[in-house]
Amino acid sequence: MIFRICDKCKGTNVKTLVPKLKKISPDACIQIGCQGLCGIGRSNSFVIINHMPIIADNEEMLLQKIIEYLKQV
Repeated sequence: MIFRICDKCKGTNVKTLVPKLKKISPDACIQIGCQGLCGIGRSNSFVIINHMPIIADNEEMLLQKIIEYLKQV
């Protein structure tokens, strides 16, 4: 499992998101860097999970969507 997040986008707070992602999936690889979703990342939180972007208005909603997505995979 690979989580990719951007440390440059204003919509995503890497410092708070990374520990929560590690709690959801401790053995996942977390890649931090520009993901090329600058327009979305300007105002929304997002994570790319194995090439599937998950987008939400805020971090709490994003975490809920991630958990729902992982249940389906």
